[in-house]
Amino acid sequence: MSKQTLKTTDSKPKKAMLVGVFTNTSTLDQENQMNELEGLVLTLGVNIVDRIIQYKKRVDVKYFIGKGKLKSIYEAALESRCTYIIFNNDISPSQIKNIQNFFKKDLIVMDRTGVILDIFNKHAQTKEAKTQVKLAQLEYFLPRLTRQWTHLERQMGGVGTRGGPGETQIEIDRRLIRNQIIKLKKDLNKIAKSRLNQNKNRKNIFKVSLVGYTNAGKSSIMNSIASSDNYVKDELFATLDTSTKKITIDKNNSFLLSDTVGFIRNLPDNLVASFRSTLGEIEHSDLLLKVVDVTSDELEIHIDTINSVLNHLKIDNKDFLIVFNKVDKLKDMIIIEKLKNAYENSIFVSAKSKLNIDTLIDDIETKIKEENIQINISVSYDQGKIINDIYNNCNIIRKDEKNESINFLVNGNKKIINKILSQIKK
Repeated sequence: MSKQTLKTTDSKPKKAMLVGVFTNTSTLDQENQMNELEGLVLTLGVNIVDRIIQYKKRVDVKYFIGKGKLKSIYEAALESRCTYIIFNNDISPSQIKNIQNFFKKDLIVMDRTGVILDIFNKHAQTKEAKTQVKLAQLEYFLPRLTRQWTHLERQMGGVGTRGGPGETQIEIDRRLIRNQIIKLKKDLNKIAKSRLNQNKNRKNIFKVSLVGYTNAGKSSIMNSIASSDNYVKDELFATLDTSTKKITIDKNNSFLLSDTVGFIRNLPDNLVASFRSTLGEIEHSDLLLKVVDVTSDELEIHIDTINSVLNHLKIDNKDFLIVFNKVDKLKDMIIIEKLKNAYENSIFVSAKSKLNIDTLIDDIETKIKEENIQINISVSYDQGKIINDIYNNCNIIRKDEKNESINFLVNGNKKIINKILSQIKK
């Protein structure tokens, strides 16, 4: 399928011109949005030759940006030997088709969502991530099919790929995509059920999830806490796959730490939906660590984005800590005092230099202990497994050995203690 993507197959990098259409945002916000788009495009190894900004009270119904401006962009892009025109905005399928027809086959038009999908496709490693990305791609491309695309059957051939009498190629392509979407959704449902069973087996341990804006340093924090070697790179959406590590604080306190896919402003709904099985890890968490790049000029927007995605997933009521990362790069330390006053549940760390990582672990331990209870447990001597569970998982405050049983006064995780109590013979 000849999709509009930013994949570069030859050794010479492709060139792109960036276009942003703004209605009522500030100059600083426009600059930040275009910088973010540039970072996305550079992640895919495409060179940027120019950035075009247009201010409009309302977007053009047919061409989004207006035919006159589109013509000047077209001519400038051809002169610069560009391959792509990339819009910062999310453009409707009909507008993309109209712009693509205007550019003929000389240029490829893409919007911000298309770029994000290409990055996701590039970075997906596991079967689950690849399935999720493929689904999001097909749902995105289905309404954007044009006759300029080559036939799908070269890549999606097999039984049922031939159309009936009078069926056009574009109709065949749409049917093939719909069939693929149905299959991928079934595959993801199976993955979601598998994750649900996995989480049932983990229900008695405290679960912590790292969430945050892309490139805020979630994987670096994961590596610092867990002494692991998750993939870390200074680029957007460097990791897509959820990874989970068990962290043992002491014999009575441990937790599971999960790293999740990064967020970005205006994350398309179909991407959030496709990654629901991965983001479902957050749903089963007891504590969220909202990771924010403290050096960003847009950290408040990043926090709002995190909260918006969590709200979209209907899991915005979780207990949380805000973890301001990259504090070692901060030149103005007054910012820290201002943020401390603005965000009560916050901690300032540097994953790179491991500054305050121990304090972060202490804060997590405090949250775990909030879930602890103190209780008397009486166990008969013939229930050796339960006695071992008490020794291994609880803090024993007092022990009183009787003729037929042992009486314990213990302190420990409420979920684990309830599990022990449910197994004691009455």
